[in-house]
Amino acid sequence: MSDRTAPSPLIEYPESDGQPMTESDPTRDYLLYCVAVLESYFRSRRQVYVSGNLFIYYEQGNPKKVISPDVFVIFGVRKCKRRSYKTWEEGDQLPSFILEVTSRTTQRQDEVEKPALYERLGVMEYFQYDPTGDYLQPQLKGQRLVNGLYQPIALQPRSGGFYMHSQELGLDLCLQMPQAIGFSQPAPQPVLPLELRFCDPKTNSFLLSYQELEEARSQAEMDKLQAEQALQQATQVQRTAIVRLTVLGLTAEQIADALSLAVQAVQVIQSEPEQCE
Repeated sequence: MSDRTAPSPLIEYPESDGQPMTESDPTRDYLLYCVAVLESYFRSRRQVYVSGNLFIYYEQGNPKKVISPDVFVIFGVRKCKRRSYKTWEEGDQLPSFILEVTSRTTQRQDEVEKPALYERLGVMEYFQYDPTGDYLQPQLKGQRLVNGLYQPIALQPRSGGFYMHSQELGLDLCLQMPQAIGFSQPAPQPVLPLELRFCDPKTNSFLLSYQELEEARSQAEMDKLQAEQALQQATQVQRTAIVRLTVLGLTAEQIADALSLAVQAVQVIQSEPEQCE
């Protein structure tokens, strides 16, 4: 008989369960929005990892010990792209913040099973959001770990809706009525469904997704172009007026006073050669 010991079987840690990412457009849209704005917010911090819908293995040698939060933030690990996350390769760091986007098929897990597991793992904050308003009342729920047990985070009124504060992120999770930024008084009761937005309490401004930032940048470029065109048109009008007033015999000082221009600007235009028709 051989004395050689059989090699240990290679343990496989799957990167996907073969299931679709989400079951509805609203669920997918908010998952992508949350990951995108949090990535953008923490982009300058090299030791903050933001991701979502990714397998997190939390016990070496046991592929069944896995979670896959919709959105999560882990502090103290490298910011890089991963196919899966194994805690024993990352200094045993687990998410400090988790957000689950609740749907019909995930309601029981999000309400019962996941908070019990996340509490046991030591996840400091656990939030749930229902984009359609069909499965959670209120539409946003939050819990924070206090002495090893989850305690609810209060939903507070704010202009145009409601919010909960995340101590881990330093951000507010806001429930906003569409186009509600101009509201001056908090709504007495939530009007479902409300939109989830992240807000920076230091600036009282919403975090923008990459798409929203690009739209804002494009709009700013368009506004700049229109302003330059308007300035060119105004300059041409002023130029024509200076020529006509000069023909009428007004001095540079009189024209400058009449058009609210610098005398030097008037003199420059007066010195230009006359254009042939």
